[in-house]
Amino acid sequence: MTENIEKLRIVPVVAIDSADDALPLADALSQGGLPIAEITLRTEAGLEAISKLSSQYGFLVGAGTVHSVDQAKQVADVGAKFVVSPGFNPKTVQWCLDNSMPIFPGVSSPTDLETALEFGLSVVKFFPAEQIGGVKMLKALQGPYGGIRFIPTGGISAANLSEYLALPSVVACGGSWMVKPELIRNKQFDEIARLTREAMASI
Repeated sequence: MTENIEKLRIVPVVAIDSADDALPLADALSQGGLPIAEITLRTEAGLEAISKLSSQYGFLVGAGTVHSVDQAKQVADVGAKFVVSPGFNPKTVQWCLDNSMPIFPGVSSPTDLETALEFGLSVVKFFPAEQIGGVKMLKALQGPYGGIRFIPTGGISAANLSEYLALPSVVACGGSWMVKPELIRNKQFDEIARLTREAMASI
């Protein structure tokens, strides 16, 4: 899973209000060269959207904002291929490891990274990236935690994307600038495809 994500370099983080928009969104992202999405559970439509996208050939759908074992079970049942959480919940991480579900839990400190090492994880989400030091913080962590790689998320945009991706410790970046809720809500899928193409061209 890490290899698949690293090939794409960007993980669109999506909060979707209507599951009916899931397939057009996937088409727009794919047209832009990015057949992947982290559908968050921040909205009631999240689970249904994951279910719809899980059957799309060649599209990699994961679940974000997963806070508990119950939610991890739910997203696994509807076909999510990976799990992302904003923080490090040991019970959720253990369930995912026990059930062969790739998980990228959120970390924001050396203490979190020590916990990740204890669980045998080598790739974690770095969140909220910009707010906790961004590129400078990641560079500082590379020394003592050289065996761990990151998916920075939070405050990533077209303006700072390349700076993050230039770091050897960064697998990919999570971002929502090309899939803002208002773009999806207003069915501006051509614009989503354009922003996605622009992001991919920049890397």
